[in-house]
Amino acid sequence: MNCTNVTDGSLCLLQKVLIGAVLTVLIVVTVCGNVMVCLAVYLSRRLRSLTNCFIVSLAFTDLLLGLLVLPFSALYEITSHEWLLNVAFCNVYVSLDVMLCTASILNLFVISLDRYYAITAPLRYSTVVTPLRVVVALILIWVVSLMVSFLPISFGWNTNDTTIQNQNQLNGKQECKLEVNATYVLVDGLLTFYLPLIIMCITYYRIFKIAREQAKRINHSNCCKTVRTMLPTVKEHKATVTLAAVMGAFIICWFPYFTVFTYRGVTGSVCDPLLTVVIWLGYANSALNPILYAALNRDFRTAYQRLLKCRQIRPDARETSLSYEMRDKTCNLMTNVYENKHLETHTVNGKVKPLIKETIER
Repeated sequence: MNCTNVTDGSLCLLQKVLIGAVLTVLIVVTVCGNVMVCLAVYLSRRLRSLTNCFIVSLAFTDLLLGLLVLPFSALYEITSHEWLLNVAFCNVYVSLDVMLCTASILNLFVISLDRYYAITAPLRYSTVVTPLRVVVALILIWVVSLMVSFLPISFGWNTNDTTIQNQNQLNGKQECKLEVNATYVLVDGLLTFYLPLIIMCITYYRIFKIAREQAKRINHSNCCKTVRTMLPTVKEHKATVTLAAVMGAFIICWFPYFTVFTYRGVTGSVCDPLLTVVIWLGYANSALNPILYAALNRDFRTAYQRLLKCRQIRPDARETSLSYEMRDKTCNLMTNVYENKHLETHTVNGKVKPLIKETIER
């Protein structure tokens, strides 16, 4: 929108203020939410597990995105896609953007694999998911992220003429954007989104099937009516909502961007407003991750509440509040009685299938 007179200037100013306000809120939510995840794990001994290493890795990645990329992206939008900072920093910013978004997606992918093994192979989970393998997985995430960001952008492999992008712009307006060619978008899209998306859909579908099978078997067991009718229903509903939220948010946030991203690389053009919308929709996933992967967990919710209430928690402190202990004892008693009476209902084709609620929530 060109501001050619007073009226247009007022509209442009209002538009920029609204855009700036919305993007600022998104950045603040992203940063604060992911800081809370990291603090919750640091301050709560109950949350220190191998599974939560992936949650912390995801939160740390999204936190870096909120601190190192999103403020500059917001400034770029407010200035109508004119890069006001140092030209040399432009490609560093673009590379960081690609690297951190890729790392965030791959962390989500690894989390889905962790959930899958925890539920389908509970007896072998501790031997499959070891500290060494967790470290290797995290290293691979960052290696792949570097390979599709700094490496091709630094050598110009992502451009049509194999020159380094955003250099020697002569039109008077310095832009800062990711240039792409067909080869780059196909390799990057397949490696960092489409293939992980397919695998995530398969793993979460199988997890959902196991949840439904367990709920049906428990419903047909000979336990008391109250437990039979209430507990399985709650567990199945909990699993359904969690899985639907996880996959729904991931697909809604990132599928539009990679669709436009692929189309842009193949055809060579796409309108700027559409590109802006899908990019920020992808960024929004980093704000949703702390909610979807942490707030749905009971222990994370407890840690969040203590942080928000500014209650002092030492890193080595034991959580010994009476209400917390009584709640856990009650839950454990109900679960133990229930599982001891109906252990055979969780065996399918000779394989042990655990109750899924806590495994998904971890």
